[in-house]
Amino acid sequence: MLTLPATVRIHLAAEPVDLRKNFDGLAAATRLLMNEDPLSGHLFVFLNRRGDRVKILSWDRNGWLLIYKRLERGVFRMPHGPFAGARHVEIEAAELALMLEGIDLRGARRRPRWTPPSAAYALLARRIDRMAARLGPGGLGCALRARRPGGTGRSPGIVRQLFAAQRSVEMGIRSPAARLLGCR
Repeated sequence: MLTLPATVRIHLAAEPVDLRKNFDGLAAATRLLMNEDPLSGHLFVFLNRRGDRVKILSWDRNGWLLIYKRLERGVFRMPHGPFAGARHVEIEAAELALMLEGIDLRGARRRPRWTPPSAAYALLARRIDRMAARLGPGGLGCALRARRPGGTGRSPGIVRQLFAAQRSVEMGIRSPAARLLGCR
């Protein structure tokens, strides 16, 4: 079982590699095939032509680390194929662990996960700040009070559009409110 920090990326070569290569040969293959720096501390995974052997190359503070595994029966399979023209595939640690166990992930379906807010969310936050500045000294809070009876009398339509756009951007939906505010 490999325990890796979240900052470590795992690159799987899209093409088979001659696994007779040792540390320096695989480091050169990392530069040539993947256009990545082998001294970065990330993991670089190479399969042979038959697919029954895998080598994992990494650099730690003291030197090279090489992990080598041979399956007695069966073959290693890439979790998903590379995009057209891609020379490597970036995979997650869980996918690597399952791949090393000999489990074929090509038919597996990934369930949706939460992802951190995107650049569209940052753009929306800047637009909300500008709108709050335009609303006057009370800012956005003043406009929010307008939604309640006895509020300041400002139009709550803009505020509703802002919050609807914010929700749709957080959920990854392209809503009319988000398009109105220029969020793509």
